[in-house]
Amino acid sequence: MKAVVETRELTKRFGDHYALAGLTMTVPRGQIVGFLGRNGSGKTTTIKILLDVVRRTSGEATVLGEPTGSVAVRRRIGFLGEDKRFYSYMTVREIIAFTRPFFPTWRVETETRLLMDFELPLNRKVSTLSKGMRTKLGLLLNLCRHSELLILDEPSEGLDPVMAEQMLQSLVRQAADGTTIFFSSHQVAEVEQIADHVIAIEHGRVILEGSLDDLRKKFRRVNLVFDDPPPPEAFRRDGVDRVIVQGRTISILASCNVDELAALGPLLAAKSVDVQPVGLKELFLEKVKADHANS
Repeated sequence: MKAVVETRELTKRFGDHYALAGLTMTVPRGQIVGFLGRNGSGKTTTIKILLDVVRRTSGEATVLGEPTGSVAVRRRIGFLGEDKRFYSYMTVREIIAFTRPFFPTWRVETETRLLMDFELPLNRKVSTLSKGMRTKLGLLLNLCRHSELLILDEPSEGLDPVMAEQMLQSLVRQAADGTTIFFSSHQVAEVEQIADHVIAIEHGRVILEGSLDDLRKKFRRVNLVFDDPPPPEAFRRDGVDRVIVQGRTISILASCNVDELAALGPLLAAKSVDVQPVGLKELFLEKVKADHANS
């Protein structure tokens, strides 16, 4: 599947601090891609480099097959960041009317629907809007454009649960209409709710990447209970991401060789063996812990 965003060994250094440390990732076309990471993991820095707001220290990055900063690319993408800046002296109606003519792909039917869904007050000045209302206005201005690629940095920030749900469903509808959605978040639940593809980062590098369906099928938790647990090294093999010993229980996170691990339990005198699926939240937390253990 053709990529809309690609980075290779992308690095950004601020003084002695590396915000990105060799970030290599691919954003597939036509999907909703959740860019997951804790606060400070490098998500916003990555987005700023893709938008050519921040210059990379080293590595490569392309957007829609072109180098970052290309004028042609800027016309084909939409962006909504954490800092929603608009002409504060305009009303909602005025800023929509001002923005509309700049984009030939603007869809009035989308505008009408979102004005109703988001309950935006047309006659209110932007300066009087709450943070959540400004977020909704920014979403409307971007969604009506129907860009090839829409990049969103923490789009649900400032929204109450009802509006956050409406926002997520608006993104799903936009993706179904052909737009690739790339949105950053530290909220695992909203990524798991709508994302087709997940890229998780920590310390400026990828710790997890793939189709959400594939990740759910691939990873399993194997729990084994012993009277006298063997050393963790007994379970070290390909596909084992993490082995945790808690009293009489050994818990293994594995991406392959699950049947072999389960069969190994009785051979090592395990009293019980339990294999369970792993959700995205658990998988993300385990990958973060493993990254810190290896740092």
